[in-house]
Amino acid sequence: MVRSSGSGSGRGSSGGGKGAVAVARRAEVRLPALDAYDGAGLEPDGDYDSVRFEAVDLADESAPGARFMDCSLEGCALDRTELVRARFIDSVLTGVRGVGTDLAGASLRDVEIVDARLGGVQLHGAVLERVLVRGGKIDYLNLRKARLKDVIFEGCVLSEPDFGGAQLDRVEFRDCVLKRADFSAARMESVDLRTVAELDIARGVERLAGAVISPSQLMELAPAFAAQIGVRVEA
Repeated sequence: MVRSSGSGSGRGSSGGGKGAVAVARRAEVRLPALDAYDGAGLEPDGDYDSVRFEAVDLADESAPGARFMDCSLEGCALDRTELVRARFIDSVLTGVRGVGTDLAGASLRDVEIVDARLGGVQLHGAVLERVLVRGGKIDYLNLRKARLKDVIFEGCVLSEPDFGGAQLDRVEFRDCVLKRADFSAARMESVDLRTVAELDIARGVERLAGAVISPSQLMELAPAFAAQIGVRVEA
C-alpha cells in the first residue's frame, strides 16, 4: 500500500506546449422544466424524460435497461436499486444515498453526481463520459473494466475504489481523498492526480503510466516505484 498526502501545484491545460496535461471536459447540465415523478414505480426498459425524482424511496426497485434523460434525482434512496445497463443522459443526482446500488454496464453521459452518500455501488463495465462527481462519500465503488472519459472527481472521498482493468482517459481527481485505491491492470491517459488531498494506493502503483503526479507525490511513491523494477534502497 502506498500513501501520499499530495499537495500538488495547479493543473495543466489542454493547450500550450509539449507535455501539457489534457484537461477533462466538464459536464454542464442545464435541465429543462421537469415533471414530478408519479410514484408508479420504476420499470425495466422504462423511459424517463424530464422527470424530477424528489426524496423518492427507490430501494429495491428494478429497472434494468431504463433510460433517464434530462432528469433530476434529489435526496432519493437507492438501496439495492437494480439499474443494470441503465442510461443516464444530461441528468443531475443530488444527495442520493444507498447501499448496493447496481449500475453494472450502465452508461452515464453529461451527468453530475453531487454530495452522494453511497456504498458498494456496482459500476463494473460501465461507460462514463463527461461526468462530474462532486462532494460526498462513496465506499467500495466498483469500476472494474469500466471506461471513463472526461470524468472529474472533485472534493469527494472515495474509500477503497476499484479501478481494476478500467480505462481512464482525461480523468481528474481534484482535492479529493483516495483511500486504498486499486488500479490493478488499469490503463491511463492524461489522468491528473496532482491535487489529491490523500493518495493511498493499495494495488496497481505500477499502472500509473499515463498519470500526472506532483513532485511531493513522487517522493512518497518512490519506494514503491523502485520495488517494481527491483531496485533496493538502503542507507
